[in-house]
Amino acid sequence: MSTIFWNSLRITPALLGASLLVAGNTYAAEIAPEEAATNTISEVTSTVEPTTEALTLLPETTAESTSTSESAVLEASTESLTPIQVSPSFDLADSTLAQQLPASGNTNQVLEQIESYSEPLNEETNSEPQLTSITELRDVSPGDWAYDALRELVEDYKCLVGYPDRTFRGNRPTSRYEFAAGLRACLDRIQELIAAGGVVTEEDLEKLRTLIQQFDAELAVLGTRVDNLDARVAYLEDHQFSTTTKLKGEVIFAIADAFGEETAVASPGGTDGDDNDFDVNTIFANRVRLNFETSFTGRDKLRTRLQARNMTQFDENVTGTRMTRLSFDDTNDNDFEIGELWYRFPIGESIMVQVDATEAEFQDTVINVVNPLFASSGSGAISRFGRFNPIYRVRDGAGAAITFDLGEFAELSAGYIADESSDPNPSEGLFNGTYKALGQLTLKPTDFLTIAGTYAHSYYRGGRVRIAGDTGSGFANFPFADFVNGGNAATSSNEYGIQANLKFGKFSVGGWVGYQNVILEETGVFTSNGDLIARGTDRDIWNWSANIGIVDVGSKGSKLGFIFGMPPRARGSELPSGVNRDSDTSYHIEGLYNYKLSKNISITPGVLVILNPEHNDNNDTIFVGTIRTVFKF
Repeated sequence: MSTIFWNSLRITPALLGASLLVAGNTYAAEIAPEEAATNTISEVTSTVEPTTEALTLLPETTAESTSTSESAVLEASTESLTPIQVSPSFDLADSTLAQQLPASGNTNQVLEQIESYSEPLNEETNSEPQLTSITELRDVSPGDWAYDALRELVEDYKCLVGYPDRTFRGNRPTSRYEFAAGLRACLDRIQELIAAGGVVTEEDLEKLRTLIQQFDAELAVLGTRVDNLDARVAYLEDHQFSTTTKLKGEVIFAIADAFGEETAVASPGGTDGDDNDFDVNTIFANRVRLNFETSFTGRDKLRTRLQARNMTQFDENVTGTRMTRLSFDDTNDNDFEIGELWYRFPIGESIMVQVDATEAEFQDTVINVVNPLFASSGSGAISRFGRFNPIYRVRDGAGAAITFDLGEFAELSAGYIADESSDPNPSEGLFNGTYKALGQLTLKPTDFLTIAGTYAHSYYRGGRVRIAGDTGSGFANFPFADFVNGGNAATSSNEYGIQANLKFGKFSVGGWVGYQNVILEETGVFTSNGDLIARGTDRDIWNWSANIGIVDVGSKGSKLGFIFGMPPRARGSELPSGVNRDSDTSYHIEGLYNYKLSKNISITPGVLVILNPEHNDNNDTIFVGTIRTVFKF
């Protein structure tokens, strides 16, 4: 079965080629609503019947031509125009167009059409509040040829705003529709001035009438777009699930397999060739996450996650080691349960807080783990170890995290998570049971470099020990396993980490080093040789990793990644040499390609190789492969 699976991995390029056809169909489906909207706009435009001179006066997109035409219009002689009689009810841009509400059975098309309208608006027109002085525009100076015109629009008529960064970008090409949008804003402002008894000169009104005639078609289409958008928004508001909550989902389909000669055993030791034969079959499994994200103020977020999965862990029960675990594994027999429940909110402009009620993990809080390309279990590394430094790992529980923004170049973070916070029994609860407290200073000296220094202190009561977060050897996870009485003795740990990531263009280079000094907190614990381990005995656990990522490979948003490192390794203790510690060194080698078929679908073939599993060079190399397909909605 393993041979079949790995042969299938060899033909992955062909599969990706076929997936391009799927991507083409998916993309065509995505743009169909936009084409329909364009056709609708064309039909509306054709009913306006503007004069040939009006439609040809301004070219479509050329900045130079547009500027010239605008000047020609604004400076046109007004002697031949009929005087305008102005009254408070006069509407300079009145256009009556048909409106049609969407049919109730066409909700998906409505959503897609609204998205096609709203995305360009969000990108181009998300501006600051109304300007009060032309000096607020950073890229406009008195020497500009249109300075006086801009000053009048900003200061006299107050119908011009800049981009969010307080720029006007006067050299940027503009279309007739964009010019019509600005004209419409000034028309509305002049109507307000007329209604309020403000002063509007006859000359200005004549110029505006000329512009209205020239842009009659564009103003009509602009009004139709706004009217249609309002109608669709009203429809969605009447049929939406909630006014404050959005549903987001992620579904993973995964094929996975592992193979080798024999399963791994702890060091010191070796394989006997008979009792540890490797016998793993190819699996097909899934993970489903439904996130209900609620905002009450627009700056906060309440997340409730429902999760179901049946992904078997490739751990010591399958391969003999936790080093082969995948990033998205674990199982609850596909029963839905609460996977996350937290509330995130700001305090002022510089502080962000997150409170987790259950299933808390530091990598899912406001703390930056500094591994942007590989931290995600759905689109990042295929291995558990490759996602981030294991010192961030903690037994799931409840807690809180906070991040202080120290300015443009630094932030300070802290967090606390308790494993059994809801249990009032002795040696449990919010402060008396298993917990981890963490602090971190993150530096961003440039836009492309991030460095973080992390310290954590943890305590694991007996039976709840997972020092290395299920990523390294058995001795790294259970450094003081009691081989006489059974179980894992209570342990504390002081942990230190340095993480860094460097981005330049489409390339990213990152990695980390982690060190944990663990201390036995119980008496009466015995080694595998039957020796008593004194309370206070310590042990050192090290791990490190380096990674390289390249984005937009093959398609926009896709990424190619390579990870190399040493999973957590237990060494250096006061125990006799070779007792309860790793004698050799394992190496983690990982390659993956996350290919985006569309905005909502991606496929990731990946291979994981573990040399000297369990830090024992008597063990055979173990290979793990997977094809992870992710659907997002």
